[in-house]
Amino acid sequence: MASTEVAVIGTGWCGGIRAEMLSKSALVDALHICEIKPERLEEVRALTNPATATTDYQEIVANPNISVVYISTTPEPTHYPIARDCLKAGKHVLLEKPIALEFWEADDLIALSKAGNLKFTIGYSQRFNPKIAYAKKSIAEGKLGKIVNVMVSRHLSRNLGKKIANRVKLSPAAMESTHDLDFVFWLLEHTKPVKIYSQGAYGYMKELNGSYDCMWSTINMEDGTLVVVGGGWNLPPSYPNYCGTWIEITGTEGALILDDTARDHWLNTVAEGTQYPMSTMPGEHLDHVFAGQMGPETIHFLEDVLMDRPVMVEGTHARMVMETYSAADLSAAIGEPVSLPLSNHSIAQLADLKAST
Repeated sequence: MASTEVAVIGTGWCGGIRAEMLSKSALVDALHICEIKPERLEEVRALTNPATATTDYQEIVANPNISVVYISTTPEPTHYPIARDCLKAGKHVLLEKPIALEFWEADDLIALSKAGNLKFTIGYSQRFNPKIAYAKKSIAEGKLGKIVNVMVSRHLSRNLGKKIANRVKLSPAAMESTHDLDFVFWLLEHTKPVKIYSQGAYGYMKELNGSYDCMWSTINMEDGTLVVVGGGWNLPPSYPNYCGTWIEITGTEGALILDDTARDHWLNTVAEGTQYPMSTMPGEHLDHVFAGQMGPETIHFLEDVLMDRPVMVEGTHARMVMETYSAADLSAAIGEPVSLPLSNHSIAQLADLKAST
């Protein structure tokens, strides 16, 4: 059996999770890591004992033995050039969201993966949340009848919001609600979005980076289903990286309410006060187990490659999500609904919006 060599480019928070997960997997014969911060590179090297560790991702690209690459780099403008180089080198790629910052970049990555017959997926790890997987199964089995409405409310602590929003000028819709748009469109895979109306509200984050504190979007689906997605990152400081989500799905034959607010794990100490362990979106390592979604997602993609099965998130789906949150940004800016797919006029308006920020 041929050996399997994999690489992680960018070993910060998410990349570090993936590297540690892969270092523990019997499916991996050799792990390679890349990180531009030397001190972080050494931390992850000590944690994962990789075959190689480098600060130059081109060494990963040039290594013919590496067949699978996980790209977890920040800031987000690095996603396209690194993913492009890896795909052109014939490597299967898992890329953290967003797929790209420009539509032509997303289209190019999708085209490269198809031309090379390569697996290419985007890290929308919420699909590996058992609660959301249960919702998918319940809808597929017809337990709820025809879906009438889906509502998702996701909110992060301001410490995490500040960290994310300071990297690059992207909105709560683009950086956080993107996860919810992904899994809602996955739940409703028989239909697609045709119109969106969004509004944002300023607060704590505005002076820091000009971002909305929260955004709410109403999305009309082609079959008449109504989707409402809200996301914000201004909760008061509490447990680091805290994320709380509430989901309501109603249909003609039933309703499903999912409490993913992480209030069932409460640690209260004299030194640290109230904390909510296991409340981060990606999850965290707990010695011999992984609590959360990113661990299983990491291994699932490797298995997709080894078993030659379809990836969980297709590039074309991620592009549709990108188009939707881009339309949300435009709608919030102009105060009007925006039709999907985006018209040339809307794309021009988006370009003007980006140029003005």
